[in-house]
Parts: sequence; C-alpha cells; structure tokens
Amino acid sequence: MAQRTKPVRVVEAARRTEVRLPPLRPFEGGELQPDGDYDGVEFRDLDLRGQDGGGALFMDSAVTGCAVDEARLVRARFVDSVLTELRGVGTDLAEASLRDVEVVDARLGGVQLHGGVLERVVVRGGKIDYLNLRKARLRDVVFDGCVLVEPDFGQASLERVEFRGCVVRGADFTAVRMKDVDLRDAGELDIARGIERLAGAVISPAQLMELAPAFAAQVGVRVAAPGA
Repeated sequence: MAQRTKPVRVVEAARRTEVRLPPLRPFEGGELQPDGDYDGVEFRDLDLRGQDGGGALFMDSAVTGCAVDEARLVRARFVDSVLTELRGVGTDLAEASLRDVEVVDARLGGVQLHGGVLERVVVRGGKIDYLNLRKARLRDVVFDGCVLVEPDFGQASLERVEFRGCVVRGADFTAVRMKDVDLRDAGELDIARGIERLAGAVISPAQLMELAPAFAAQVGVRVAAPGA
C-alpha cells in the first residue's frame, strides 16, 4: 500500500495577529505627551499633526481617522492596538515598536520607521509611499492588499513576512536579511535595488520570469537576440 507523503512547505507562514480591543475611553488629554501612557484609549478623528508622543505607550488602543503629519512618535510602543485610516506625511516612528498591531487603510508618505521592531503586525489596504524600514526587524508581518511605493528595507531583518495581494514598487532590499519571506502573492513586484539579497525568500515562476533581466544584470549576463 503506497504511503502518502506530506507536502513540503517551502516557506513558514507568518503567525497572524487578531486584535480584540476592550471597551475604550475617548482621548481627552489635549495633545500627546512624551512618554505618555495610553491604555485602553480611543483616538478618533483628531488632528495630531506635529505633536510629540515620543516614547509613549499605546496599549489596547485604537487610533482612527487621525491626521499624523510630522507627528513625532520616536521610540513609541504600540501593543494590541488597531490603527485605522491614518493619514499624513513625514510621521516619525524611528525605533518604534509595534507588537500585535493592525494597520488598516493608511494613507501615509515618508514614514520613518528605521530601526523599528514589528512583530505580529498586519498592514491591510491603503497606500504608503517611501516607507523607511532601514535596519528594522520584522517578524510575523503581513502586507495584505496594500500599495507600497519605494519602500526601503535596507539592512533590515525579515522573518516570516508575507506580501499578499499587494503592490510593491521600487523596493530597496540592499543588505537585507530574509528568512521565510513569501513574495509569491504580490500583485506587482518591482525591485529597484538588492535583488541579490532575495536568498531566504520565495517567489512565483511568473515573478521569476519578470525579474529575470534584473537577475541577469546582477551576475553580469547580457541578454540579446541572435545576430544582434
């Protein structure tokens, strides 16, 4: 009797988070405060532009429909929280920590998340231009149905990261470290730099064909028709 062999997984799936928020109280503190403690707080439709919440802790919180242009959230911590429909340019989240967080339908540009730590994070829908994730650590992160324009993953560490149904344009993977990174379901995948750093990732056969010219250029192979 023939034995059935179990299919071999080519990549380990990200461990997805599902945030369940408790009853929340509305934010009534005027402006964000550095090193503030926001536990069980809802920020809804607020103008947080230019405010300083550096080092603050957001736990079991929701930030919905807020403007965050030039907001300073350096080394802020977001835990078991949902960030929905954020909008803004130049938000500074350098060295911030996101754990068990959902980011939904964001419209952001020039977000600074370099040196940050993202663990069990889902980025669903929306569009983020020029996302700076240099030297960041991503583990169990899912980019789902979003648009990423020129994201910078330079020198970052990616482990169990999935790009599902999203568009990735002009990505920079310079000196990145990858383990169990699944790019197969990206609707569009364009790599500007660092294509040689895809070891540890899995791509689809169609993506391989699309990226073939870049792979050839990386190893110094010229591609030309016979007789050219």
